[in-house]
Amino acid sequence: MHAALSVIESLVARAPLGISELSVELGVAKSTLHRVCAVLVERGWLVRDRAGRFDLGARAIGIGTRSGELPIVSAFAGVAAELLTVHNETVCLAVLDGDDSVFIALEETSHPVRLVTSVGSRTPAFASASGRVVLAERSAARIEAEFGGAVLVTPTGRRLRGVGELQEILERVRRDGYAENQSETAVGLYSLAVPVRNGAGVVLAAMTVCVPSSRLDPARRELLISDLVAAGEALSAEVAWLSAWNAMRADRPRMSSST
Repeated sequence: MHAALSVIESLVARAPLGISELSVELGVAKSTLHRVCAVLVERGWLVRDRAGRFDLGARAIGIGTRSGELPIVSAFAGVAAELLTVHNETVCLAVLDGDDSVFIALEETSHPVRLVTSVGSRTPAFASASGRVVLAERSAARIEAEFGGAVLVTPTGRRLRGVGELQEILERVRRDGYAENQSETAVGLYSLAVPVRNGAGVVLAAMTVCVPSSRLDPARRELLISDLVAAGEALSAEVAWLSAWNAMRADRPRMSSST
């Protein structure tokens, strides 16, 4: 535990750092640091760049002031800016942290009527479009183990018919390749999310567009789906080299990207 905290504190102050640099700075053997850093990468506290150096990962958002420099956040900013230019609706990047979906980056619309949120905002994963995209990667057996018997009530008060309805929702996500949400996390809000994958096919995050229902019609919905799926694929290509955090390798066929 002491070594893990020391590694994180060093990277908050000065990153990226390689194993040799961390060993000198902390006075800890390289063999020990290899084990510690491997666990921190697996749990999402660190990421490793192409040169083999370590940097803060998605779960370290909020510890330091450098969250905008995370590789996936930097890549998201460029892809999201293009989407924002076309649609002028808020675009978010979310990861799973335990049972919650957490926003780690966002690009806001200029419309005065919009979702009011911020980096670090949390919603229950079972209720949010972003969370459902990640949960859809898990097997039906694991979903049953995690949510069976739980009372599933969304932030706006809609009560799911137990884990059975959640399984039906996730099956649609697997079939369609995206998740939709209407007034389940905020009244009058439509959310659409697609997966962001690394080169191994593991879902790293979810890319989400949030639109007030008053600005949505069937034709615009179809265009948003098409453009967000394309944006998700573009972001996936940019972060294909990243390892996974808080994610499982799919134990079923990957979701189709067709709409």
